[in-house]
Amino acid sequence: MNAATQGLVRLPVWRARFVLAALLAAFWVLGARSLYLQALQTDFLQEKGDARYSRLIEAPATRGRILDRNGEALAVSTPVKSVWAIPADAELSGAERRKLASLLALERNELAKKLADTSRDFVYLKRQVSPDIAESVEALGLKGIYQHREYRRYYPGGEVTAHVIGFTGVDDAGQEGIELAHQASLGGKPGSRRVIKDRLGRIVEDVESIREAQDGRDLTLSIDSKIQNLAFGALKTAVAQHHAKAGAIIALDVRTGEVLALANVPSYNPNNRANLSGAQLRNRVITDLFEPGSTLKPFTLALAIERGKLTPATLVQTAPGHLTIADYTIHDTHPGGTLSAAQVLQKSSNVGMARIALSMPREAIWNLFRHVGFGTAPQLGFPGEAAGKLRHYRSWRPIEQATMAYGMGISVSLVQLAHAYTVFARDGELVPLSLVKTGTAASGESCCPPKQRALCARCSNSRCSRGGRGRAPALWDGASRARRGPRTSRRTAAMRPINSLLRLSVSRPHRPPEWWSR
Repeated sequence: MNAATQGLVRLPVWRARFVLAALLAAFWVLGARSLYLQALQTDFLQEKGDARYSRLIEAPATRGRILDRNGEALAVSTPVKSVWAIPADAELSGAERRKLASLLALERNELAKKLADTSRDFVYLKRQVSPDIAESVEALGLKGIYQHREYRRYYPGGEVTAHVIGFTGVDDAGQEGIELAHQASLGGKPGSRRVIKDRLGRIVEDVESIREAQDGRDLTLSIDSKIQNLAFGALKTAVAQHHAKAGAIIALDVRTGEVLALANVPSYNPNNRANLSGAQLRNRVITDLFEPGSTLKPFTLALAIERGKLTPATLVQTAPGHLTIADYTIHDTHPGGTLSAAQVLQKSSNVGMARIALSMPREAIWNLFRHVGFGTAPQLGFPGEAAGKLRHYRSWRPIEQATMAYGMGISVSLVQLAHAYTVFARDGELVPLSLVKTGTAASGESCCPPKQRALCARCSNSRCSRGGRGRAPALWDGASRARRGPRTSRRTAAMRPINSLLRLSVSRPHRPPEWWSR
């Protein structure tokens, strides 16, 4: 039986050969492509494979500690856990959701909202939970709920050191105070490592370390915890006694320029900032400005003595207790008639000090104020340092030159005023301030010749013993230290704002007073 009888159609030979050639060409192209990808271009396929199971995870660096000058911890990092989820895998029953929300102190609606977006591969449920809560969550054995380790900052000093130390956020980055100012050295540098994870996000293999984590460096401050506690307690008592809205205090070691204590009221607990307000955050020592009033009179008298305009015994006429310049009148609260220059300072005579200031060029007064740090930021490296206001002498009118002599028409911060007063404790040298421990005597920049400085210091110190209206800065003279103990300088009635409390403590450079001994 032939092909025609069977109804079969015989195809041309060339067609079969064409189909065979096409199939062979297709296999050759696939083989070539496979060889190209697997032998010549492996990076592409490796990248696609890694994207499915390989992950780069961050290795957090441990934040450095903050210590006081004696090595006591002021800020430390403690390990905590953060709870996170893969929403698509978190198949939780109603009872499981209620238990989880209760442990994490979340509203059920808030928890449901976090788990609703199943397109996300990662969502935080709660950051920085305590170890006991983390253990309770882990004990539930919930599918799609995971934990990883983080660090939380703890501040042993609480509200006492809050304005110095500041605090960090949930990402362990500084947000206030020293924590912010020294973020670069305290924070360190996080590392990274390559791991292999399964579809549930669990690490099944640690492949390699890409970059080692560099832990933050410890930072030793100039603060003395004992003096800080004493200062804060005294400040709280003073604010309560005077019914003040707020107060600030600073203590300096004039030998080294180190800040031994710095505190503000109201304060806050950096370990629990749930109800933190702006008023509590304000570091008034650094940021708040005021007119310093009669506390500037020693500087005016020192300048006059330096320029040879008078001596402490030179008589100054203050009668009849007021002085009119243009349309403005300066008054003395207690008119004193003819006073010596020393008595002008002791009795805090505005009229006498104005006459002394008007006898000098206004440029000289401006230069002195600038030299002791008024009108420029203190350069402590602290966030929010205020420069104050000191207008250029070319814009001063006679009345402004007169009022500058007793601290009106100028604004300073408490740290600026304390810094300026160190010239009387260091025989006229202005030493740079530091919040970091130095431990060595600092060299300062001279403001005026030693003889004139000593005369002015004696005038200022005699104000305490002769019943002046205010009190002079504490000056230490070696033998009398143990007998009399420390003295302090408070604001006079002329200082503004009236709700501020200013307190300065400075010492002679020879050795610290005995009450500082530990």
